[in-house]
Amino acid sequence: MSTAQAENTRKVTTSRLTEMKHRGEKISMLTAYDYTSAKLVDEAGMDVILVGDSASNVMAGNVTTLPITLDQMIYHAKSVMKGVKRALVVVDLPFGTYQGNSKEALASAIRVMKESHAEALKLEGGAEIAESIQRILCAGIPVMGHLGLTPQSINKFGTYSVRAKEEAEAKKLIEDAKLLEDIGCFAIVLEKIPAKLAEKVARELTIPVIGIGAGGGVDGQVLVMHDMLGMTMGFSPRFLRRYANVGEIMTDAFRHYISDVKTGDFPNEKEQY
Repeated sequence: MSTAQAENTRKVTTSRLTEMKHRGEKISMLTAYDYTSAKLVDEAGMDVILVGDSASNVMAGNVTTLPITLDQMIYHAKSVMKGVKRALVVVDLPFGTYQGNSKEALASAIRVMKESHAEALKLEGGAEIAESIQRILCAGIPVMGHLGLTPQSINKFGTYSVRAKEEAEAKKLIEDAKLLEDIGCFAIVLEKIPAKLAEKVARELTIPVIGIGAGGGVDGQVLVMHDMLGMTMGFSPRFLRRYANVGEIMTDAFRHYISDVKTGDFPNEKEQY
C-alpha cells in the first residue's frame, strides 16, 4: 500500500485534524444521522461526520434545533457509529443539556460517549459555556466549539442573518475563539460570519477552524447532507452549494413505483417466486 493510500484509509482523529491544518490540507465535514447514510459518507472519504442537532429539522420536522432531546441525539449517534470506520464522529450536545449547569453538561457528555461510542462532542457558545466545556474536557472527552450563528440561540438572535458584522461582536467572537483554544477545544466551527473575519480567526488559531457560510479562508467546510443533496429545497442560503438533486430523483422513483403498482407492471414474472 502506498503512503497516499495508507493516509486515505488511516482513522481520522482529533490530532490528525491538527496535522491537516498545519500542512494546509482542507478538512471535509458533513452531517449524517443514520447507519445507511453514514456508511456512504464514510466510504466516500469524509474526514469528519457530524451528528448534528440539525436532525431536529431534517429528520424530525421541527422548525428549529431546540426540540431535539438527548435521547434522540444518542439514538442518531449510535446509528451513525455502526456505519463508520474512518471518519471522526462528532455529536452535538442538544439545547438544554449543558448551558448554565456544568455538572449537567458533564452528565450529558458522558451519556453520549458511553451509549453511542462517539468520539467527540460539539457545543455552541464561548465564554458563557466555558465552565461546561472545561468540565467535559477534564473527563477526557474531546470538544469542538461553535461560534458565530449558533442555532440553539435563535430565539435570542431572532434571525438567521450573518453574525459578527459589527466591531463589538467581531471582537467578542475572536476573544471567544482564542478562549476555546486555550481551554482545550480541538477545533471550532464558525457559522455564517464575514469571510475576512473567519480567515483572521483561522490564521490566529493553531487548532482547525471549520466554516459554514464563513468563506474559503478557513481550514475546512461543513454542510448539512440533506441540504447539499437537494432534499430540502426550501432552504437556499448563499453559502449552500447543491451537489445533487436527490429530492427530485426520489420523487420520480416514488411516482414510477406507484404507477407500476397501479398498472400491475410490478411485480413481473421474474420478480416473484
